[in-house]
This record gives sequence, structure tokens and C-alpha cells, in this order.
Amino acid sequence: MDLRHVRAFVAVVDAGTFTDAARELGLTQASVSRSVAALEAELGVRLLQRSTRHVALTAAGAQVLAGARRVLDEVAHLHRIAAQSLTELRIGYAWSALGKHTRRVQKAWAAQHPGVPLVFVYTNSVTAGLAEGTADVAVVRKALDDPRFETALLGTERRYGVVATDNPLARKRSLKLADFARYGIAVDDRTGTTTLDLWQPNQAPAVVRNTRGVDEWLTLIAAGQAVGMTSEATASLNPRPGVAYRAVVDAPPIPVWLAWWKDQPPQHLGDLVTLACQAYVSRSTGGSGGERPSGR
Repeated sequence: MDLRHVRAFVAVVDAGTFTDAARELGLTQASVSRSVAALEAELGVRLLQRSTRHVALTAAGAQVLAGARRVLDEVAHLHRIAAQSLTELRIGYAWSALGKHTRRVQKAWAAQHPGVPLVFVYTNSVTAGLAEGTADVAVVRKALDDPRFETALLGTERRYGVVATDNPLARKRSLKLADFARYGIAVDDRTGTTTLDLWQPNQAPAVVRNTRGVDEWLTLIAAGQAVGMTSEATASLNPRPGVAYRAVVDAPPIPVWLAWWKDQPPQHLGDLVTLACQAYVSRSTGGSGGERPSGR
């Protein structure tokens, strides 16, 4: 099946005649007629009733028309994605982009590439939009065990406990893993970074509440129905009334990667990796390490 045949069929239906469809497509009437005939032969059914003055859909043609429009819409969508990738660079993320480094990287990028906007796109999936086609590169905090993608380690982030502001843990300046043992913990097992493997068997939280995405997760915590643990990027970019973030001093840091399609790296990828790595290095060498995000 050829897209030319599908496009000719839809054009004839919309225009009402082969002559008008040919004019719209910039083709000869004979060419349009041959394309529709080829589509009918491929499908094995007659799609149009032809007369000297007009055409009409058959019953099969009416059903095929709806699918044909969807096919053409999807093709147009693919063209828009390709065109968009030439004019902007989309960074997918599932939770918190690059945390407090996000704005710095955006400004540095704009200075280097003023004609190519850096656009952050939220997609709560394992690949943060790469597999879905909504992102050209993605920020991930869980290792991608997928041979289709290449990754670069940007740096690491501290872990923060997240509790309701009326929870006794909110009165502490920092937390330890053992502080979570008596509470239920909210996790996103698809894109989150918290698993029970962080705790010794006798110190793990008593109950696990599965959530989907940062908004649902924070709502559960603010209501006092669970506590949570996340990266410092979440603490930086997602303040929430009724929620307090506290550093967990004995938890391992979270690695942060930039990922992209191995066989189709985006334009200016090297510049983006360099800027993001520099932001994380700056934080580890010159940033303050003991600040505490305020509870909101």
C-alpha cells in the first residue's frame, strides 16, 4: 500500500470529483484515478461508486475513509515532530528535570544556541519521553537497561525525606533511614528512585503505597497518609503547602543521566552534555551542601 494511493482516495472524497481532486493535488486526473484503483486492488474492495458527474462512497469505502484519515494524520504528525526537532531541543523528564540546575542550563544554552530553544517536557514514563517520541533527550534517575539508548552520567543528587509539615519528622533538621521504619512510604515504582532495597530488612517502612507521578505522590504525603523519599531536584522544583523536605544523611546519592537514542543523537548533543555536567560539577565543588529546603 502506498501513501499516494491513500492520499488520492481521501482527496477524491473531499473534493467530490476526480477532476477537482487532481487539481488540489497538482496531478493529472488519470494519475488520481490510477491511485484510487490501485488502493481498491490492494484492499480487494470497491471504495467509490463512479459516475460521469460525481463519486460516492461504498459501504466499505466509508469504513476505509475513517482509517485513511487517521493514517494521514499520523504521517502529518511525524512530519511535525521531525520539523520541530530541527527548531528546538526537547528534554524529557519524569519528575524534576535538572532540579536547581535547570534554569542555569537553560540560560547557558540560550547564550550558545539562541536559535534553538531548550524545551523541558514532562512525561512520566521509564524513558521520560524518549520511547514515546515526545523528547529528543531525557533526564533519568534510574538506569536504562535498554540497548536502544545511550546515556551520559551528569552527576549525583542527595536524597531527601518528604513528610507532612505536622509530622514529628518535620521538626528534625535532617533524617536517617531508620526514621522511616514506623511509617508507610509512597513510591512510584515505574519512574521513582526509592525502593525498599535502601533499608536493612528490619528497618524498612512498614507499608508501601504505590503512586503514579509527582503530583499524586505529594498529595498523599501532604495528607499525612504516607511519607516519601526523593532526589534533591524534587525538593528544589516542587514546593507544596503542607509538605516538608529534609535531607537523609545516611542514604546513598542518586545518579542522574542524560539519555538519547543511540542511532539518532540530536543536534548539539555534546554541548548539552557539557553544560549539564558543568552545572553538577559546580554544585559539588562550590555549592553549599548543608542547606535545608523550607517546609511549605
